[in-house]
Amino acid sequence: MGAQNPSGGDAASSPPVVSESVLRKVLLSYFYVSVWIFLSFTVIVFNKYILDPKMYNWPFPISLTMVHMGFCSSLAFVLVRVFRLVDLPSSPSMTPSLYFKSVVPIGALYSLSLWFSNSAYIYLSVSFIQMLKALMPVAVYSTGIIFKKDDYKRSTMLNMLSISLGVAVAAYGEARFDMWGVTLQLAAVAAEATRLVLIQILLTSKGISLNPITSLYYVAPCCLAFLTVPWCAVELPRLRAMASFQPDLLTFGTNSLCAFALNLAVFLLVGKTSALTMNVAGVVKDWLLIAFSWSVIKDTVTPINLFGYGIAFLGVAYYNHVKLQGLKAKEAQGEKKPTPAKETDEEAGALLRDIDGNEREEDRANDSKA
Repeated sequence: MGAQNPSGGDAASSPPVVSESVLRKVLLSYFYVSVWIFLSFTVIVFNKYILDPKMYNWPFPISLTMVHMGFCSSLAFVLVRVFRLVDLPSSPSMTPSLYFKSVVPIGALYSLSLWFSNSAYIYLSVSFIQMLKALMPVAVYSTGIIFKKDDYKRSTMLNMLSISLGVAVAAYGEARFDMWGVTLQLAAVAAEATRLVLIQILLTSKGISLNPITSLYYVAPCCLAFLTVPWCAVELPRLRAMASFQPDLLTFGTNSLCAFALNLAVFLLVGKTSALTMNVAGVVKDWLLIAFSWSVIKDTVTPINLFGYGIAFLGVAYYNHVKLQGLKAKEAQGEKKPTPAKETDEEAGALLRDIDGNEREEDRANDSKA
């Protein structure tokens, strides 16, 4: 008689090692990653095309960001208030006091991050911007220490220094180095890192649960309001001087739709996989953008560029490896899984992120609430 498995059947008739449900989950994960990479890639290249003086030649980054925020605000309002396809959070409810204390600071930083990041496309190549964005883990970790949301660890700091060194070498080898463009991109990284930390302090820790639509419903109008001030002072006079300019509704409408779709894709990727998966996918996207920038846009990518970014890439890869090993260690110790409410709170933090950083909010939120 053949050996029996625990369910009572023959061992020969036991299911394969990789079940159909597991295979389906793996394929779905690859699908989510592919969608996010495609949309992120599209938005970055699309923004570069619109803002670059050598391409579409519409160098108004604040206006472009306001178009995005206005489109997202309007579409989110219609989905929430008109069609009522999405329910607003009820526990805790978004009171005016909570909105001004929690959402407004995050919206202000988000507007600065988008403004500075889009402005950098006027002065820097796509490939070099992606290299500078490798500093995001460094900025988030440093900001976390300042706000006492992270503990100082010598090994982690050495890892951060190695990433910084790699970016510095890449900057040294940049053929189109522009100090003002670098300053704008670094300011965008700093604003984004501060925003990610404040999400933990002001939203996640209070149990505020937002889905992708409601996050845009609350945050996008706030961003639009903050951007109005610099827009009136910086770009409105220049736009008035261009009275003959007629905006291409197809170009700007498609660009805004891609930006809205990317917000949904971020939630889909992090909510259905993990923040770590998004980090790894972000590295793949960065290399694809560098290759595209060199081969299609014809940006100059020097060997020193690649050598420096290679150092930064290894630093980021090692950081992701350490995080993965930490997660495996927790599972091995039999640590309890987060409750559904906790998982929802962690996803809420991920919803408010920028379109192309190396974010790691989820795991840090876990540690701060453990």
